[in-house]
Amino acid sequence: MKDMGMDAYRFSISWTRILPDGTLRGGVNREGIEYYNNLINELLSRGVQPFVTLFHWDSPQALEDKYGGFLNPNIINDYKDYAEVCFREFGDRVKHWITFNEPWAVSVAGYAMGVLAPGRCSPWEMGKCSAGDSASEPYTVSHHQLLAHAAAVKLYRKKYKVVQKGKIGITLVSAWFVPFSRSASDSDAAKRATDFMLGWFMDPLTRGDYPLSMRRIVRDLLPRFTKQQSKLVKGAFDFIGINYYTANYADNLPPSNGLKSYNTDARANLTGTGQM
Repeated sequence: MKDMGMDAYRFSISWTRILPDGTLRGGVNREGIEYYNNLINELLSRGVQPFVTLFHWDSPQALEDKYGGFLNPNIINDYKDYAEVCFREFGDRVKHWITFNEPWAVSVAGYAMGVLAPGRCSPWEMGKCSAGDSASEPYTVSHHQLLAHAAAVKLYRKKYKVVQKGKIGITLVSAWFVPFSRSASDSDAAKRATDFMLGWFMDPLTRGDYPLSMRRIVRDLLPRFTKQQSKLVKGAFDFIGINYYTANYADNLPPSNGLKSYNTDARANLTGTGQM
């Protein structure tokens, strides 16, 4: 990287390499700490700044077995504890923290489609999962990811930011959606598709609540923020990263009269990715 003239390197820390059973009660793996210390120190010695992602889809199996991982609000405090170990051990040298990489992918691919870990979805979805509910679980998981993110940001700002002089944010993912035709219905479909992918996370972070279109369509299956949670999530970032890969045409898809799923809630038929 130095020979190529690069001045930064983004990498992810494995939660279980730091906390083998996902919690402080299970102890800290000092060999894991040493591994990342060596990496960080070598990067800095070569003039390469580390950009560290704390969670890149690898939820500890022990927490999946114990209480269902991100389906359970207990994950919020366990994630915060893990983040604090990282802040404490590496924050004197790491100045850019990313709490979550693409939380949308965890929620949708892991809990609506069943094609990524933990492979949960309704049995009729493409993943043909043996357990899960594509109508509710993606929204629950995203809610807990947002609250875990906000808890870690609050902790960092309260205990570490002033001393360590770093920044903390999150990396989202979104396609761009273009109306398939000039019709008002296709224009609305493109807006809904954006809400259900980017706005799902961006709106809570910037406004303190989910997009209106999601609240109207998903209704009671979409978790609600308390006033305190809304205040905690809103503004919980120093920066927001966006991973962008492609654009899709979107045309209007009538409301489903059949089985309910995140994959059809946006009521948008998308090129390249099927229905959403």
